[in-house]
Amino acid sequence: MYWKKVLIYIILLIGLITLSNCFYTVSETEQVVITQFGEPIKNPVKAEAGLYVKIPFIWEVHRFEKRFLKWDGYPNQIPTKDKKYIWVDTTARWRISDPLKFLKSVGNEQNAQGRLDDIIDSTTRDLISKNMLIEVVRTSNRITTIEPSDEDVHLDEAKELISLGQQKILKEILLSAKKLTPQYGIELLDVRIKRVNYIDQVLRKVYERMISERKRIAEQYRSEGQGKKAEISGLKEKELRKIRSEAYKKAQEIIGHADAEATKIYAEAYNKDPEFYSFIKTLETYANTIKANNILIISTDSDYYKYLKNYKSR
Repeated sequence: MYWKKVLIYIILLIGLITLSNCFYTVSETEQVVITQFGEPIKNPVKAEAGLYVKIPFIWEVHRFEKRFLKWDGYPNQIPTKDKKYIWVDTTARWRISDPLKFLKSVGNEQNAQGRLDDIIDSTTRDLISKNMLIEVVRTSNRITTIEPSDEDVHLDEAKELISLGQQKILKEILLSAKKLTPQYGIELLDVRIKRVNYIDQVLRKVYERMISERKRIAEQYRSEGQGKKAEISGLKEKELRKIRSEAYKKAQEIIGHADAEATKIYAEAYNKDPEFYSFIKTLETYANTIKANNILIISTDSDYYKYLKNYKSR
């Protein structure tokens, strides 16, 4: 009885395993290819979501992504038509359009990424090397300037007109690469350039040019500033001379009025008592001329001693 129970359990277990292998599900984000001993069966592709039946242990389910996938390339050093070396970093979007062909040609997404590396990198290199650098980095002939004084900075670039531009070059890359991907069951949806940069040698020259341009503009600003400074200084000196002239004129008028008033006062005082006025002025003369260490030799007949001679009599 014991061995019979064991046998029943084994049969039930095998039945469950077999039953579970009779069904498989397909989600909304994937598509499935069914193969039998490595070869696809009739109608092998199942792209609609749902539950399906298969022959257990004979049919094999290969699942592939239905959504858009991303491809990122490695930065490549590419020479342009005008012999300028640049680093180009590209990216793309793709999807598995034919899962059966995809399974037969590449087998999985990792191998597909390698195929895209070869296709997109080579196409990008071919088309960029056939165009000038200005075509790769610009999309239109419009030049945008922020300040009017900076217009001359972009003068050289403004003289160079593009005929294609980056967007059209990318379209050509996409069309050329798109012709090669269907054989792998792949549809290439879009190609974009993430970054374009100069190699170190060219980058140094670009930086030197940018520095020289900035220095030239700075020198222009300094020159304009010096001119403005000279203009302001000239106006200041002119205004200062005007103020000084008016102040001198006013001062002379005040001095003139004061001298006239002093003369008038002196005249009135002299007319009231000429003798007293003469006496006072003589004393002022004594105070101004006779000092402690001064020696003054004058004849006694001089009017200088007029009041000293008559001191006792007065």
